[in-house]
Amino acid sequence: MTANSFGSRATLEAGGGKHEIYRLDAVPGSENLPYSLKVLLENLLRNEDGLNITKEHINALASWDPHKEPDTEIQFTPARVILQDLTGVPAVVDLAAMREAMRALGGDPTKINPLIPAELVIDHSVVADLFGTPDAFTRNVELEFQRNRERFQFLRWGQDAFTGFRVVPPGTGIVHQVNIEHLARVVMTHNGQAYPDTCVGTDSHTTMENGLGILGWGVGGIEAEAAMLGQPISMLIPKVVGFRLTGALPQATTATDLVLTITEILRKHGVVGKFVEFHGDGVGQVPVANRATIGNMSPEFGSTCAIFPIDAATIDYLRLTGRPDDQLDLVEQYAKAQGLWHDPDRELRFSEELTLDLSTVVPSIAGPKRPQDRIELANAKPAFRDALPTYTGGNGLNGTFPASDAIDNSDTRPTHQVKITLEDGAETVLDHGHVVIAAITSCTNTSNPYVMIGAALLAKKAVEKGLNRKPWVKTTLAPGSKVVMDYYERAGLIPYLDKLGFNLVGYGCTTCIGNSGPLPPAISQAVNDNDLTVVSVLSGNRNFEGRINPDVKMNYLASPPLVVAYALAGTMDIDLDHEPLGTDSEGKPVYLADIWPSPDEVTSVVASAVRAEMFTADYADVFNGDDNWRGLQVPTGDTFEWAGDSTYVRRPPYFDGMPAEPEPVQDISGAKVLAKLGDSVTTDHISPAGAIKATAPAGLYLTEHGIERADFNSYGSRRGNHEVMIRGTFANIRLRNQLAPGTEGGVTVKDGKEMSIYDASREYIAEGTPLIILGGKEYGSGSSRDWAAKGTMLLGVRAVLVESFERIHRSNLIGMGVLPLQFKPGESAESLGLTGQETFSIEGISEINNGRIPNEVVVTADGKQFTATVRIDTPGEADYYRHGGIMQYVLRSLR
Repeated sequence: MTANSFGSRATLEAGGGKHEIYRLDAVPGSENLPYSLKVLLENLLRNEDGLNITKEHINALASWDPHKEPDTEIQFTPARVILQDLTGVPAVVDLAAMREAMRALGGDPTKINPLIPAELVIDHSVVADLFGTPDAFTRNVELEFQRNRERFQFLRWGQDAFTGFRVVPPGTGIVHQVNIEHLARVVMTHNGQAYPDTCVGTDSHTTMENGLGILGWGVGGIEAEAAMLGQPISMLIPKVVGFRLTGALPQATTATDLVLTITEILRKHGVVGKFVEFHGDGVGQVPVANRATIGNMSPEFGSTCAIFPIDAATIDYLRLTGRPDDQLDLVEQYAKAQGLWHDPDRELRFSEELTLDLSTVVPSIAGPKRPQDRIELANAKPAFRDALPTYTGGNGLNGTFPASDAIDNSDTRPTHQVKITLEDGAETVLDHGHVVIAAITSCTNTSNPYVMIGAALLAKKAVEKGLNRKPWVKTTLAPGSKVVMDYYERAGLIPYLDKLGFNLVGYGCTTCIGNSGPLPPAISQAVNDNDLTVVSVLSGNRNFEGRINPDVKMNYLASPPLVVAYALAGTMDIDLDHEPLGTDSEGKPVYLADIWPSPDEVTSVVASAVRAEMFTADYADVFNGDDNWRGLQVPTGDTFEWAGDSTYVRRPPYFDGMPAEPEPVQDISGAKVLAKLGDSVTTDHISPAGAIKATAPAGLYLTEHGIERADFNSYGSRRGNHEVMIRGTFANIRLRNQLAPGTEGGVTVKDGKEMSIYDASREYIAEGTPLIILGGKEYGSGSSRDWAAKGTMLLGVRAVLVESFERIHRSNLIGMGVLPLQFKPGESAESLGLTGQETFSIEGISEINNGRIPNEVVVTADGKQFTATVRIDTPGEADYYRHGGIMQYVLRSLR
């Protein structure tokens, strides 16, 4: 029972019943808080215990000063946790290992059990191996089960062994689309209480739920495990950026164009660690499908969340997706009673304000390597030509990324035409800039009926004009839920997509996560033999280097209709406004404008084809799965029986020899640099999710364990095996370690000898030498990939010293007992003259043993001395670090 210091407990009649609620208007100052902070305020009121959450915490939030730097810690208790399988498998592995560790410490292993609802969607395992054929989906699912049977059996065990843990089987949809279409509650009920649905997830794009008014964000798997075990999330009351929307989108634009525009604006403004909240008259002009697209890409702008308030459009979306009438009434009545219903005229407090007139948005793409690098479609051709030379012989191996300085744009570009013979015997020519992957993929857009119908209508018009995809383009369609194919079928649009090669390949996160599958052999060989710079175009949210496909250097994000258009064009070297996509049956040129569907056409088809009963039917038995899933042989028991010969699921070493009490934190001395990296190092660079090279340490490990190259699967699918993941850490094929200039991949130099980062780490560990990583700005941007921190720790890295961190990775490092340090503003490895060859000491962090978080530490490197900022931001994080990690802290707390 809450302390109820403000007398806020009350009763609400809604949804056919009475519910206990905690009224926000009982707290002075709550009236003009941003929507997102009101949700946090209710969380504190309901969980006030006088110890971890006090009256003073509640007052601090209600009297929030929007212009003050965050300095007040609060404890946020999410209502539920959502996981996907690439991040969820290691989380369940950790929970299974914690049960064994609990038993070893003399405790009850069944105490390790989710205390709040936890749902896992298997969506990241399907690979688009087969494409362009009617049976592509069936065959890809068969391959998925063949490759991942051990993992799926393990998850089935977890579903039976842990209470409150449910699994959505493979072949159902993408986690975030399944979340907003079915799992999301918007308002939760439990034990007679009604309260806001808040949800953290082990995927950075958990923020897609922000479009429904649900406060939540991506966390690392280790944080999610703690939340499942009842641990609140320690956080500082954040700054909130108000983003006022006005006007309405022009007819020729899509939600993708809007979100790429917002991404560019917010990246330039700087919102890392902040909440973003949309408000104003224009909110009502943005349907929930578009709001979800915007919320989805919050990690791409760097904010913690990007939330829309609840309004009539929210209720309409819940009704469309088959939620029951009682739930609709509860959501509306609760939101209105709590002042959480959107009122565009209400003036709220914000830390900073931005405004976008929706009518100024223009068709756009983003690339060739970052989602925030927006390009107006009208400028796509010259922008491509500017970037191409850096990939075809420019100064590409200095720093972490290829040089990005614009090159004089002339009428010529690098070209290297190569004749190839395809599998069907057809001959064609491949060149720099050719689009070899065109993928309608990712939760970002496939959850949006408007852009999906738009893509299908464009395909229909193209087929009717006699156009077809170019023969070198791998075309894939991977919707986020079965509902998409239902409304495609109802609208009669599937034959046109199939005609262009956009056959269904799977329901899951394929190309965007790096599961694009291999290119046809002739194309792959031509690319590699001739060092061709080819292109992917995908309707996703991530286009980082080395992520999409190992053969593809340049990657562009685009709306689903534009993905189809580029498949028809077959090249990025085209001005879609003025150059034809091809010719019709009479030899006349066909331009994009000739086949672009009008908004009225799209809206009409959406209205006639999308039905609530599709959602209720497809999700009726969502946890049961198909015959493949139900037929799995599943181990039993409270603790898991680890198979000694498994290359997928192994017991991790985090708790080996763990004492009942933590040992004192020690300063670091005699440390060497394992890698010196540049700016914008993503978690994909630190811990890739895609293909495993046969010659990489992870590939050699699998070969040694009798695994054939064809069965390697991906790093993402093998995250339950720490031996693979340690070897894969810093193994991205595009990573540039400045200690080994002129190389790419997981390479370093030790004692003058070039070797893999993994092998060097083993030698350093054997010598007892602690390691550090040096880096630049935006270190750890991208996915909420806990293995980027786990692998770093298991390589023997004690500290990471960079110019700036992305939020989730900094938190994950602390969660694994790795010290995050930041150069002082204006300083960097370069400005301090650090080569990475020095021996380092870090003094002052041992102060944490005395209950004080030092603001800075003294770093000494071969006589050079400077101070660095300690990025342990809260007392809760200090506890995690002192215990050697969050899992150790939780385990000791529950003993």
